[in-house]
Amino acid sequence: MSDIYKAPESNLVNDNIETGAYGSIEKAVTGDYEFTIGGVLSEAWEKTSGAKWPVLLSFILYMLVMVGVMFAMTMVTMGIMAASQDPSGGAVVVQLLMQVVINLIAMPLVVGILLLGVKRAVDAPMKAGSIFSYYSKALSLFLTLILVYLMVMLGLLLLVLPGIYLMISYYMAMPLVVEKGMSPWQAMETSRKAITHRWFSVFGLGIAMMLIMVVSMIPLGIGLIWTIPMMVIAFGVLYRNMFGVEAATVAE
Repeated sequence: MSDIYKAPESNLVNDNIETGAYGSIEKAVTGDYEFTIGGVLSEAWEKTSGAKWPVLLSFILYMLVMVGVMFAMTMVTMGIMAASQDPSGGAVVVQLLMQVVINLIAMPLVVGILLLGVKRAVDAPMKAGSIFSYYSKALSLFLTLILVYLMVMLGLLLLVLPGIYLMISYYMAMPLVVEKGMSPWQAMETSRKAITHRWFSVFGLGIAMMLIMVVSMIPLGIGLIWTIPMMVIAFGVLYRNMFGVEAATVAE
């Protein structure tokens, strides 16, 4: 059996945070984990206390980076188009390149935000700046994104339902690439096998989280101050229950 499926040993790090007290890869792929929608949301809400600003600051940092990237890419695009003898043909190439660059920059930050939720789920210290720590996995995350997109699109073409199934089943693929060091396909299959055992519960949790976010936006979006951190932490609680958390993740 590959070492990646070996259950992580219990490790006490960072003020006695027990990283091996929850799920594991081996347990997850056999369905040996438990959670309830209410339980995940309740724990996430409790853990927002003291965790709101690190999560919100990470979102602000993400937005600033992406605004800067979009501005720079727009300037480059305008320059290339102005110098191109075939603007229509060049536009397609430039747009494709822009999407590649944007995703290479964005995906490590997105996963970094999700891992803040994972850290909070085990009461580990959270630092907004840690979202910049995962660029060594940028290419793997980009390949995972492409594979997920292709598989979901193929599933949607095959009577729609397979695509919906895969869309939910690959929910944990991105963080598995970073947090467990998996290859893109290995992360996708591990996520799919694990979530399949509780697919409807994961789907229901996603719907509940979406509804909470929508409702919190009604009073001028003020509720997002609480619900954004809550949703990030809810993801972390679910991930923790399924796969556990590596000591290296807590130590970052």
